[in-house]
Formats: sequence, C-alpha cells, structure tokens
Amino acid sequence: MDKTIKKPAIKEIFSIEVGKISANPSQPRKIFNDDAILRLADSIRQYGIMQPLTVRKAGDEYELISGERRLRAAKELGMTHVPCILTEASDQDSAEMAIIENLMRQDLNMFEQAEAIEALLDAHGLTQEEIANKLSVSQSYIANKLRILRLGKEEKEKIIKAGLTERHARALLKISSSTFREKVLGTIITQGLNVAKSEELIDSLIKGKEKEERKRTFKSVESFCETLSRAISAAENSGIKIKSRKLENNSYTELTIIIPKSTEEKENALVI
Repeated sequence: MDKTIKKPAIKEIFSIEVGKISANPSQPRKIFNDDAILRLADSIRQYGIMQPLTVRKAGDEYELISGERRLRAAKELGMTHVPCILTEASDQDSAEMAIIENLMRQDLNMFEQAEAIEALLDAHGLTQEEIANKLSVSQSYIANKLRILRLGKEEKEKIIKAGLTERHARALLKISSSTFREKVLGTIITQGLNVAKSEELIDSLIKGKEKEERKRTFKSVESFCETLSRAISAAENSGIKIKSRKLENNSYTELTIIIPKSTEEKENALVI
C-alpha cells in the first residue's frame, strides 16, 4: 500500500510597508552593531531579503516578532516594503517567539542571552527545565547563563567592550567583593589575559586573600590572649590568686582560668 508523504504547508509571504511595522517590545537584543547592520544591508542590496520577517497584526498595522536586524538594514537601504510571514500570536506568544528565536540563533551577547532567559522565567512563567527543552540545552547551561547576571552593569559593559568570554565572566564571580572584582577585571583587560591565565590569576588572588585573612585572625587571637594575660596580671597584683593554663595544638588554643570565689573557697574554682 502506497503511503502519501505530506509536504509541510508553505506559509504565504506578504509584502508589507516598512513604516507599518513596529518593533517588538520584548526584543531581547539591546545592542545593535552598526557595522553589522551595514554589512547586512550590503548583502540585501545584492541578493535581497532571503529570509522573510515574521510579524503579527497590531490593529491596522503590524508588530515585529523576529527579524529586527533585517528590518533595520532595509530601512538603511531606503526600502519601502519587506517580505513578511504573517502569524497569529498573543502578546506572550509573540514575546516568547522573539526571545527564543534570538536565543536559538545565538545572535545575542552573553548578557542579552541571560537577560532573555530571565525574562522567560520572570515575565512568562517558564521554568529553567522548560526553557532548556525549548532550546535543546541542559538545565545547567541555563543556570550558568543566569549566574553572570550577578555582575554589575559597569562590569558587564567592560566585559563586552573588551571582547571577553562567558568563561571570563564566570571566573570573575569567584570574587565576592565587587570592588576587588572590578580591579581584577581591569588587570585582565589591561594585560589581555585569556581564560586560563585569568582563572590562574583569580585563584592565586583568592588564595592570597584567604592566607591574609588567616594571618589577621591569628593576630587577633594573639592580641586577645595578650589582653587576657594583662588582665590576669592586673588581678594578681590586686591580691587575687588566679591560676591559668594555656594549651596549643594545630587546631586550636585552649585557655583555662581558675578564679577562687573567696579566700575560704580556694579549692572551689570557676573554670572559663
């Protein structure tokens, strides 16, 4: 028995006036590279728009779902009409489609990607697992993307401007102090350190700070012990007979102080 192979339905393409297409308010891309738009415009001048834009009706006009770079390039060329696929979509569907389309094409910088994922989580109620399934990636991939949003605005801008990678960004998150992190970021950018060298620098600085912190703690304990010794000496000078004992090992210092309650109760002592 012959089986008929069903061909996918061909979506109708409409020529729509550029001035009647408004931008998608949920467009995840925040930065548009002017040079890239000009290169795209040059390609369109030679070959035309090879992939139609996707739009939906918005009253008597249209709202863009995907294809903003193509629309900008068309405007750069002074085109009056562009080829579009008209689709039905709710506000939420339109937002999700715009975000996911951009994420699937990996056409956003690392922070725009992370912000787009966050928007799907917060504004559209999707879970990390649902987003991971839509993008055909692991849930840990989504979690790692979201982590870099903990960096400050200026840090993000410097990272993008310097052309650093997402691994650079994640390595910087090992540093909890934002002030110290900014200094390290400055060093990475100034010295042009790759990921491996950056991670090596950050790890060494963290170990150095931990070592310094242990020194400060040790000095603080020593200072406390000296203060306590002076207090015991002062008490003994005033006539109070105090017994003290100090034991030390690699893990801790043990201090035992025996203070008689009265001259008649010297054998009954309080241990602190």
